[in-house]
Amino acid sequence: MCRKISKPKFITVATLSMLTTTTHAQPTPYPTTYPTKVVRLIVPWPAGGTTDLVGRVVAQKLGESLGRNVVVDNRAGASGSVGTENMLQSPADGHTLLVSSMGTHAMNQFFYKLAFDPVADVEPLSMLVNVPAALVAHPSVSFSTAPGLLAAAKAKPGYLNVASGSNAYQLFLELLKSKAAIKLEHIRYRGAGPAMNDLIGGQVEMLITGLPAITPHAKAGKLKVIAVTNAKRAAAMPNVPTFSETIPGVTFDNWTAMFARAGTPRAIIDKLNAEAVRILKLPDVRERFIGLGAEPTVSSPQELGATMKKDAEVWGKVIRDTGIKGD
Repeated sequence: MCRKISKPKFITVATLSMLTTTTHAQPTPYPTTYPTKVVRLIVPWPAGGTTDLVGRVVAQKLGESLGRNVVVDNRAGASGSVGTENMLQSPADGHTLLVSSMGTHAMNQFFYKLAFDPVADVEPLSMLVNVPAALVAHPSVSFSTAPGLLAAAKAKPGYLNVASGSNAYQLFLELLKSKAAIKLEHIRYRGAGPAMNDLIGGQVEMLITGLPAITPHAKAGKLKVIAVTNAKRAAAMPNVPTFSETIPGVTFDNWTAMFARAGTPRAIIDKLNAEAVRILKLPDVRERFIGLGAEPTVSSPQELGATMKKDAEVWGKVIRDTGIKGD
């Protein structure tokens, strides 16, 4: 059970000269030399998954620019809510940030009883990437396409298993099962990293996750990509069909973004947004993300906030209408 999070409290300071000359000085609500210490970037998933890969690239570049170490802190649990709560328990001073994904901020509030609002209690900084996802399989499975999966699932209802590391991908799986009228056994993991390890090791047959976690293993021949979940084919895998090409209406688009705690001073928000935009324009970062299958995408804080609210409305309705429960 998440603890109740207190509202941010700010202690404002004035310059020494102002204090000695007047009692009506205008306070400075943030350190003008931000950051003044190590910045902690929370990734609310285990190492090795899509969000972790994106967060580590951003942390390295952000640290180089800010002149302070930016340390990645993996805090997994409850589809990102454990790490999000941890960030919200830290001071709203920009020294604790969060890199998280759509499921955490547009779906979790409909799956769990949270002590915080994953939309209102965070301060959007910038979108980072759109993350095409795919269903992948161990090389030993008998099919390599979406039609082959459907045929195998209908031949042996409930026999095939599919792993996922978040409520977001579980929701896609439920949508697939409903639209295709098939039965698949869902196996839930704390994140894509552990699930990928078990897939490669043959402990599970299939996995739904983002392309950045998939691409290196697919190139090495350790798994095969069945179909992508997005509405259009992924630029990194243009020869892999979408699920909607076989089953109309079965689509799922995911994103990863960076956040601070609500109440963080506007000057710090603006600085971090500018840094995110700069980082996502760097040729080596773009090459890295595109090579992994992610699509670099930046936004203003206001645009990200609007996207979060829209997606929460859309997926909240789907969850309520279907009665899907998070694992």
